[in-house]
Amino acid sequence: MKILIFGGTGEARDLANKLVALGHDVTTSLAGRTRTPNLPAGQLRVGGFGGVAQLKAFFEQDEFDRVIDATHPYADKMSAQLVPAAQLAGVELFRVNRPEWKQPEGANWTRVRDANEAMQQLPENGVPFISLGHKEMGDIANWPGNRCVVRLIEAPAAALPSNVEVILTRPPYTLESETALMRERGITHLLTKNSGGDQTRAKIDAAAHLGLVTYMIARPKLAATREVESVEEAIALIRNGAI
Repeated sequence: MKILIFGGTGEARDLANKLVALGHDVTTSLAGRTRTPNLPAGQLRVGGFGGVAQLKAFFEQDEFDRVIDATHPYADKMSAQLVPAAQLAGVELFRVNRPEWKQPEGANWTRVRDANEAMQQLPENGVPFISLGHKEMGDIANWPGNRCVVRLIEAPAAALPSNVEVILTRPPYTLESETALMRERGITHLLTKNSGGDQTRAKIDAAAHLGLVTYMIARPKLAATREVESVEEAIALIRNGAI
């Protein structure tokens, strides 16, 4: 089967590797924001498309049998284009959408719309640990005078203010390492997205363990389409011809 995966997540890479091992013709499409991504098996396409019409044309030109949206749970703009493009091209689409994290017992969560709302609530002496990704770095550049710690996989495209410490590292992380990091940096608040999954969950458990306030950015609403929660469920759909 000829399968197109929209990736950028660990699930997308794992799914591509397993589908290639099963003998499928797999292409993974990456946005290209990460300069040195961990690459999946199969073929690779890097870069944007330009909109619904261009996506539809790509689906039809390469005659894909299935399209799988395995992008990040916060990639709402991409998902909003994929659903109508697949419908117009007449190709089957489903989404791999990992479950949200549940608030740990005793954790102090404040749910916010975005980083700006969290900024407005942060006390003057607060020291936030910010784990959001590159898209929000424009907001962080305007962060008020608080000292803060930002963690990214790669260095930001533009320099951040002197009050922002940048840590460059890749997941997975452990409860012990996250707890130690927060203690060493004097962190008082965590600002993150409800990304779900095991790779970065330790930060919310560490914040709960230390009694820190967590500003949790709510997930966007994605365009309606069939969803599964795991790579295993996605492979089962393909194997069983259920989609």
